[in-house]
This record gives sequence, C-alpha cells and structure tokens, in this order.
Amino acid sequence: MSRSEADDVQPAAPAAGSGKSGWASGLRDVGSLGATLGGNVRRTRRRKKSGTAVDPYADVDFKSIYTDESSTVIADDGVALAVRTHITGPAGDLAPELTVIFVHGFTLRMAGWHFQRYQLAERWAQRRVRMVFYDQRGHGRSDPASAASSSIAQLGEDLASVIRATAPTGPVVLVGHSMGGMTIMALARAHPDLFGYKGRVTGVALVSTAARGITEAGLGGGLNNPVVDALRISVRYFPRLVQAGRGITRQAVEPVLVAASFGPDFYSPAAGHAVESMIQNTSISTMVNFLHALESHDESTALPVLAQVPSVVMCGDIDRLTPLPNSLRMFTELGDDSRLRIGEGCGHMLPMEMPELVTEGIDNLVQRSRRAHARPKMRWYWGAR
Repeated sequence: MSRSEADDVQPAAPAAGSGKSGWASGLRDVGSLGATLGGNVRRTRRRKKSGTAVDPYADVDFKSIYTDESSTVIADDGVALAVRTHITGPAGDLAPELTVIFVHGFTLRMAGWHFQRYQLAERWAQRRVRMVFYDQRGHGRSDPASAASSSIAQLGEDLASVIRATAPTGPVVLVGHSMGGMTIMALARAHPDLFGYKGRVTGVALVSTAARGITEAGLGGGLNNPVVDALRISVRYFPRLVQAGRGITRQAVEPVLVAASFGPDFYSPAAGHAVESMIQNTSISTMVNFLHALESHDESTALPVLAQVPSVVMCGDIDRLTPLPNSLRMFTELGDDSRLRIGEGCGHMLPMEMPELVTEGIDNLVQRSRRAHARPKMRWYWGAR
C-alpha cells in the first residue's frame, strides 16, 4: 500500500464469497440478541461529519506511548519483549489497585492502543491503575521471532511472562485486539488457574478477534492460498530474496493488509499513515510466519475458562478480517457477565476508528470486574476504599 493510497483509508470492496451473507446474518442476530439481553448488547453509530472533511487526528503523535516508562520482559525462550508502563492517579507510593495489560494485533504494535492509553489515564485520574503495553515478539521494538516460535500458543506464554514480571500481585484485567485477543485465549487454555474467583485475571476484553474460523469468513479466507504457502518456504530458506521483494510480497498478502483498515466513512490520513507505518515496519518474516498461526488458530476451548470472569466483546460490523459473526459466537459462549459492543460502519481497527467505544468498554469492564471480585477473600487486592 503506497502512502498516497493510504490517504484515502478506504478498504477494498468485499471479494466474492467474502462472507457478506454472514455479516447480514450476524446483524440480524444482533437484533434478536439485543431484544433478549437488553443492555448486554449495544450498537454505537459514528456521528456523520458535515462540510469539508477535516482530519480529527492530524495533530496526534501516535508514537508518544514510547515515552512511558520502559522495561524489558524476557520470555521463557529468551526473546526480549519491549514494555511500556504508565500508572494513573495521584503521585505517591500507593500500590496500584489493579493492572490492565494491553495486547496488540497482527503486524501492529503497542501504539495501536494510543487513544486508550490517554483516554483511560484521564478517566482514572483519581485511581491508581497500572497500564501495561508491550510489543509482541517479532513486532515493534521486541526481538524477532523464529518460525518455530511464531505461534499463538507461544504468544500466550509470552503474556504469562509479562503478567509475572509487571503485575506480580493484585488483580489483572486483560485487553486484546485481533491476534492479541487470541493471545489471551491461548493463555486461558494453557493456564486456566489464572482465571476465575481464585485467579489473578478478573476481567477480559476481546476486541475485533475470533476464537476460531478466521479462514472461514471475510478476507481471512485469502490466507489459504498457494502463494502464501510458497512465501512461507521462501522466508525460511531464502529470507534475503523475500526481503528484497517486499513489494511483491505485500501484494501476495494484501488481504491481511486491507483487512487491517477502517470503515468506508472514516476519514483520517494521520491514522491511516500510523497503521501503514506499523505494518511496513513489521518484518516480512514475522508477517509470513504468523500467517500459519492465524490459519490454524482455534482457541474455542478457552471460552469456558474466560466465562468465569466478566468480559466484553467489541467489533466493527464491517470488520473483514474477524467478521461480526465471530464476535457473536464468542459473546454467546461467555456467559451472563459478558457485554457486546458493536461499532456501526467500523472495520478491524476499532481501537483507532471508534476509540471512545473501546475506552468505555474497558472502563466499564474494570468497574464490573471490581464489583464481581471485591469480596471478603479478595479485599486485600483493593485496599480500603
């Protein structure tokens, strides 16, 4: 994707067989779910702008998150993960009442959580909350990932390492976007003891993600093709050749790039450039090696584990990488203490396209998590309030 093309930030039209019928069915399901569950399902419509289009994010520095306190977490296989931490609330030595850990998606980095970082810091100005952001292996400023370690299961173990290092005590709320949501599911499958009344994790937010079936609907179906298979072999045995042919390589994986986009009515060249930059600065090796992980992804057995804690599922209704029906399926399996939030007209980059929806969903989740777990046996987590 060239820089001039990114200025429009317009996703391509859905390809034939891209799951449009699934989206329509999903929208009907939302209506029936909303009638049945009331406030547990909420749709948010973007306000239409009038007059000449003005970029609302023109002055936003999407790299400012890297000015937060820096640290490094070493994963169980020695890979170094770049971490940034911000503690909200009044200055002092008072320990944070909880930790919220943010896990980004495929070909992105922690900067994708820019709006949540600053909006939640403002909301929590009177509360001591530790916010932790990190770059997944092979992404951003973290170490590269080998082909063998480019798996969702390994990402789950990386998250376990981040929890141990950055939140040794107290409750933890996990927030994942796209592949980051899959990372949380992998953690739950491998470490179910972390979740539930006696566990450390007290809430989960799943944003624009899927428990399974990413190659069965939407542009994710484009991941199953012989060109991508050939690219995997090339990356493993002829990495320099692949790096030299970045343009050709990116055309071959264009479905992934197009899916990481915005709705047709969204206008922000600055946000478009930010996403484009994150993708372009992700190595081709990382991009191709993780494609197989996305193809074979199935963490559905983790959903009963996640159902033990309050949760929120959020998705754009025209997300072409993890279409809305994926979110509906997860939501229906996460129990009575789950909420569904849908951004009308939004694509896969929901945290940037409709940041207020995502920020509100996380804030509400934290409040519900606290109410659900602030019982006598756990009051020491929160302190006297």
